[in-house]
Amino acid sequence: MTTDAGERVADRLAGQWRRAGADEVRVAADLSELADLVAAATGPVLVSGADLVAHTAVLKHLATSPVGPTVALVLTDPPAAGQVTVREERGQVVAVGDPTGATGVFGGALRVGPADLPALAAAARTAAGGGVDQLFADLAGCGTLTFAHRVRLLVAHRVGDPAELAAAQAAVAAVDEDRAELKLSVKERDDFFTTFFVSTWSPYVTKAAARIGLGPTAVTLISVVFAVAAAVLFGAGGRPALVAGAVLLYLGFVLDCVDGQLARYTRHFSAWGGWLDTMADRAKEYLVYAGLGYGATHAGFRYGWALAIAAMTLQTVRHMTDTWYGVLHDEAARRPRPATGEAGGIGGKLNAASTKVQADTGSVSYWLKRTVVFPIGERWALMAVAAALFGPLVALCAVLVWGVLAFAYTGGLRTLRARWMRVPVMSTVDTGLHRDDGPLARTLPAPGRLPAVRQPLVLAVLGALGAAGLLLWSLLAVHAGDDLPGWAVAFAFVVLMSGAHGARAAHDGPLDWLVPAALRAAEFLFAIAVGVAGRVPPWLIFGYVFVLTLHHYDLTARLEKRQAAPPLHAATLGWEGRSALLTIGSIAGIASIALATLGAYLLVVFVASVVLAWVVLPARVRGGDRSPG
Repeated sequence: MTTDAGERVADRLAGQWRRAGADEVRVAADLSELADLVAAATGPVLVSGADLVAHTAVLKHLATSPVGPTVALVLTDPPAAGQVTVREERGQVVAVGDPTGATGVFGGALRVGPADLPALAAAARTAAGGGVDQLFADLAGCGTLTFAHRVRLLVAHRVGDPAELAAAQAAVAAVDEDRAELKLSVKERDDFFTTFFVSTWSPYVTKAAARIGLGPTAVTLISVVFAVAAAVLFGAGGRPALVAGAVLLYLGFVLDCVDGQLARYTRHFSAWGGWLDTMADRAKEYLVYAGLGYGATHAGFRYGWALAIAAMTLQTVRHMTDTWYGVLHDEAARRPRPATGEAGGIGGKLNAASTKVQADTGSVSYWLKRTVVFPIGERWALMAVAAALFGPLVALCAVLVWGVLAFAYTGGLRTLRARWMRVPVMSTVDTGLHRDDGPLARTLPAPGRLPAVRQPLVLAVLGALGAAGLLLWSLLAVHAGDDLPGWAVAFAFVVLMSGAHGARAAHDGPLDWLVPAALRAAEFLFAIAVGVAGRVPPWLIFGYVFVLTLHHYDLTARLEKRQAAPPLHAATLGWEGRSALLTIGSIAGIASIALATLGAYLLVVFVASVVLAWVVLPARVRGGDRSPG
């Protein structure tokens, strides 16, 4: 077929792929020839049939999609003869060629990552007599994890005759490609505050940033400056400073949204940018907590820093559960649920209700569900408004109260749904790495025969309860003017180590996704208890826990971005190793020195690891690529 301009559709598509960023474009006569081309490839490969009519931006978005190494174009058109249907969950293609529960149709184009090229070559040879649809079906049959790229606002259709070609060309011409791309830079589904108070005007900032040549990383760093300035103003106190801090905090959040929008608009994605965005979000928020804690203390409230430490600890543990529940849900989407007597059950009913509410976008129940979990936009808005109107103390109390309620709500519902899903998610990752175990935990003997001591979650929760008990005892002792006996810290450490005893047990229980969060809570509470018992300055306790959060967010960011472990991870000693050093420091009467020294050490290791991971090692790889031979 030829276009209105007399150009063959295949030639037009080849030109579009070049404009979309393809280094080399080949037209394969059949899948056998494609298999030979793929076998010789070393980088990502883009494959499409010759019947696709789409905006060039659609192809560019597919080629640069950050969701995964292998991504397929998925359309909502009804499947024509020979086209395969697709079912997706949470952005993953979970079934191909099964019309039952299909959510779309294969769009005739896909990007295949280097690790999946052998599977693509094998699928091409298997489907040698078929077309691109059979190729995709066979690739999925090999177990390749494929993500779905849906077309929104732009146009893409597969055509089979001149009439369909003419209609598709007209549809493409009717859409302003650049304007659609700017709208696409905004997340399709976001939280209430972000949707109505940020995304209504942030695309204009995104467009301006693109015009003056600002990159996503630069915008992220500017947003950090705004947040730090807001924290300083909150700490200074006084109505003008509090109002100015609230305004800067809001503008910092706008820029926090703009960096992602700019990355999507310019298609400048990188593992470094994604990692930096995750780390900067958490660091900014916790620095604001520090400003509010200092401001509350400066205003005469004795426990301002304590509230800031509590808010940071709560939010970090919440984020650990968010990360691992997301991994659990992704894994559950790829697996059929085991057949049990619970055909519905409360977990199944909750899952169905959640799916129904999520599909009813724009409804009151939809926005309530998205708001009640206390997402980042709502947190920053609450802090800004409460600080400006009532001061730092009220802002911290409001964050803590809503945070606790949101944690209880999400934790309870997720626990019920996870028991229904019955997916042993921890069996699919490096358990020791994401537990953050050190040498001591890794050398402990295997769990005993009693059922209770073979359950990592039970042991982790026991360790957290021991740390919580020590903290409570420390607070009571300090309030009474007494010193906590050294044996109490040693005993609490022994209880804490019960969590380490589960390191070598199989993490295959339906709730073992909670283990990392329980261990984070245990370590944080133990460190805070040591600080309280040793009468360490509250700001130093906050600083130590802040450094710990940087280390743990580094691990979760790498998990979410599918990156390897930090280069210097072994030097961080593990959660139990750090707790052991704090125990020794507490018994020796040098808790302040122990917290300050260990915190400084961990910060140096973290910075060195970042430099190695994102500067030194990539430079060595690039140098190796340029070396002769």
